[in-house]
Amino acid sequence: MLYRTVWMSDLHLGTRGSNAAGVLEFLRENEFERLYLVGDVIDIWRLRKERYWPQSHNDVIQKILRKARKGTQVIVIPGNHDEFCLNFLGVYGNIVVKERDVYTTAGGERLLIMHGHEFDSVTIHAPWMAHLGDVGYTLLLALNKPLNLVRRLFGLGHWSLSAYVKQNVKKVVSSISRFEEAVAHYAELHRVGSIVCGHIHTPAVRQIRGVNYYNTGDWVESSTALVEHLDGRLELVYWRERSVDNVIPIAAAPTDLADKSRLLTATR
Repeated sequence: MLYRTVWMSDLHLGTRGSNAAGVLEFLRENEFERLYLVGDVIDIWRLRKERYWPQSHNDVIQKILRKARKGTQVIVIPGNHDEFCLNFLGVYGNIVVKERDVYTTAGGERLLIMHGHEFDSVTIHAPWMAHLGDVGYTLLLALNKPLNLVRRLFGLGHWSLSAYVKQNVKKVVSSISRFEEAVAHYAELHRVGSIVCGHIHTPAVRQIRGVNYYNTGDWVESSTALVEHLDGRLELVYWRERSVDNVIPIAAAPTDLADKSRLLTATR
């Protein structure tokens, strides 16, 4: 496919849970004029604890650099797991590193783009709790693999234990709701009608108080990307199965979008 712009976040390269193969497949099979990497591309938190960097993760970085050399504009928005990139804000050929950005689609929609950790009170005020949560999340991801191996033996599809826990723990659901409200309010303050972010690994397309809220999801569980077609249409693509049911058109009614976004696999 040929797109005008693509937004991807939370690749978490450097972790065993990263779907680097899916990222590489997506980059190989699609072309686009610009690529936004909306935070947590490389998971420095995990690399500090465990040196894990297989060839597939290196291939993703090389593919992104190759696209930049061939003319794709790459905009890197650092997240909390790769905040070291904030030390390198600036322009490097076709690669730009900035804290946030405002982008206008071909249809005239103005999008505020940021990772989203700025609205996470745990990350800001209690980083040790964020690291503790990261350990628990890693454990859930590790349990996902043997669980899905057994499911495949019985002819069952992919199922995420971490997603199930996240979607059914009331405190987590409440925190996601508060996060989305805070993001929408921030967009209102900046006088933009839409905002694109990542961070909470919960792909979503919905309206919140009149603000279009787009969450790109992640490439650990949901394998989702937000894409803009050449005519300005936006879609949330679930790459794992790449079926029509896993493409969410922005033109759908807000209630439908909210319902469909909950069907996507979501993790923290």
